[in-house]
Amino acid sequence: MTDPQPVLAALADPTRRAVFERLTSQGPASASLLAEELPVSRQAIAKHLGQLDAVGLVERSEQGREVVYSARVAGLGQVAGWLESVGSAWDTRLERLRQSFDA
Repeated sequence: MTDPQPVLAALADPTRRAVFERLTSQGPASASLLAEELPVSRQAIAKHLGQLDAVGLVERSEQGREVVYSARVAGLGQVAGWLESVGSAWDTRLERLRQSFDA
């Protein structure tokens, strides 16, 4: 399994999380459109999009003179896998604990 840390770190920032949530809920958008919708400058949005792109959470495509960003929810797969393994380990521990009380 790949390390989920970069994705978790990227989503730890509230603005990046808001950008990602906006792209997942309403579809592709340019940095300019996102800056109109969020209380952040276009330059700051572009920086956040670059960080989301670096960890595989957004995909950029050129549409004429404009760059449009789309969410890549598949990028959350490594986090989901990690959460599943942590959950499974805790389920095993809790089951052993339950069995020790039943004995």
